[in-house]
Amino acid sequence: MRRRISISVAAATMSVTLAGCGVLNATGSSDDASPTKGNDITVGLLLPEKANTRYENFDYPIIKRKVESLTNDKGRVEYANAEASADKQAGQLQQMIDDRVDVILLDAVDSTAIASGVKKAKEAGIPVIAYDRLAEGPIDAYISFDNELVGEVQGRTLLEAIGEKASLSDKIVMMNGSSTDPNAKQFKAGAMSALNGKVTIAESFDTKDWKPENAEANMADAIQKIGKGNIAAVYSANDGMAGGIVRALEAAGVSDLPPITGQDAELPAVQRILSGEQYMSVYKSYPQEAENAAEMAVAKVQGRDIQFAALTRDKVDSPTHKGIPAQLVPVVALTEENIKDTVVADDIYKLSDICTAEYKAACQAAGLK
Repeated sequence: MRRRISISVAAATMSVTLAGCGVLNATGSSDDASPTKGNDITVGLLLPEKANTRYENFDYPIIKRKVESLTNDKGRVEYANAEASADKQAGQLQQMIDDRVDVILLDAVDSTAIASGVKKAKEAGIPVIAYDRLAEGPIDAYISFDNELVGEVQGRTLLEAIGEKASLSDKIVMMNGSSTDPNAKQFKAGAMSALNGKVTIAESFDTKDWKPENAEANMADAIQKIGKGNIAAVYSANDGMAGGIVRALEAAGVSDLPPITGQDAELPAVQRILSGEQYMSVYKSYPQEAENAAEMAVAKVQGRDIQFAALTRDKVDSPTHKGIPAQLVPVVALTEENIKDTVVADDIYKLSDICTAEYKAACQAAGLK
């Protein structure tokens, strides 16, 4: 994807507004507007996997609630999770086409393989909005975060953790995401823009299916090749893999863990940040992404074109289509210093969720009371 816009990000504290952007009550029409429908609509939601807890815990329930609130409880969400299987997701997409849902929010397992299914939906008159990952094929819109910016934030924060003396003598392990996920390529590109020429990438992996156990095996291999005392930092594209990386390092006898990045602000990662096992994560406001996606879907199917345009003011390119209407949501680097002002302030977690008995002392030291 060629980025056409630049989004700024605060690497420290940022409180994200959860209200949808745009003209929320606008109506309008155009020659190519979707047929106007009432509130009795069905939104198909296809999510990719369950290893990352965000999909079941945040995305689906938030989208469901938002669709219901936008339609006076007359709209419904038909939900399916592919559990990391591209073939299973293709079948789920076909089922939604057969069921004649009104619009589909698609978070693709394999962005290329799903293109033929997207084309079938288009031919059936069902709009498809790519959610979180940019699917190929004739999608109508895209909503996600600025993925290269995510990688840049991870890379910059990792350099800050190493310190001012970071140099090419510092060996970094890169644990990238799945090669079938276009987001993973963008995270990696963003991270490399920050790290390239400043440190040495000693080992780099594309981690199959984003699975923590695969990251753990990759990290064990990297430790054997590089030496457990020679790893200055680890770039982990997300929090689930960071957990596997920590396990591999601890199994190798590393007690003073190097800085490790992450993404998604999963609860175990927030706790690892407090305990010093993980240096940072990237907090992405799932409520903002999910609620705005629901607004986009409802506006699209109801033919409210002015509202839809207000929600998709950006443009992105996929390998198959150019100038796709999009919304890119900002992100923030999550460290020990801003836990209270991000995931707690946005009601992602309660302090009681984070500060369990095991982490009570760490929470007190961080001022989380």
